[in-house]
Amino acid sequence: MMLQIPDVLTPEQVSQCREALEKARWTDGRQTAGHMAVLAKNNEQLAHDDPLAEKMSEFILARLGASERFVAAALPLKVLPPRFNRYTGGGSYGDHIDNAIFAVPGTPHRIRSDLSATLFLNDPDDYDGGELIVEAEYGSQRIKLPAGHMVVYSGKTVHRVTPVTRGARLAAFFWIQSLVREDDRRAMLLELDDAIRALRPALPDDPALVKLTGLYHNLLRQWAQT
Repeated sequence: MMLQIPDVLTPEQVSQCREALEKARWTDGRQTAGHMAVLAKNNEQLAHDDPLAEKMSEFILARLGASERFVAAALPLKVLPPRFNRYTGGGSYGDHIDNAIFAVPGTPHRIRSDLSATLFLNDPDDYDGGELIVEAEYGSQRIKLPAGHMVVYSGKTVHRVTPVTRGARLAAFFWIQSLVREDDRRAMLLELDDAIRALRPALPDDPALVKLTGLYHNLLRQWAQT
């Protein structure tokens, strides 16, 4: 599954995030990379315990909870608190696959990375390069979205970020453990949910809608892992 979700943040909220990040204390992103990814990673991040990162992370988590499209697509059970990175001066991230399991900083909890997500915090015209390339089953996908928009994709995919040769690329990134582990089942549930939503305005009292809605929830009940 790969899905672009627009307007997770409003322009005003993006501006607030950008203003805050201008004062951030960036650290070498390789400090959080695994033993293989460290060879490919060349960017900067905010430390997990940075007060600014914690405050912005809580804000973005609240926005995700308010996004019907995100909830419908990801069916989130757990969301790793968002992290923040910056690519500039030729910074890039070569081909890699994200870790399968992430520890939640400061807690004994762990999250399985069924889905990866990138929330863009500045516009494509602000920088050259910096495309997220995802090697999906249906071919290589090149992603560079407007500020406030997000892409969600399978955590199992090989992906990379191309070198940023002008300006700076700012983003929040995080991982989701879904109620439904399998990508194909999650995709079918989203397609069914979309069909129900599309039919409801025209056929609000049609008994078939009740049956379709029941089918959705019965499938979710059968497939969900809590």
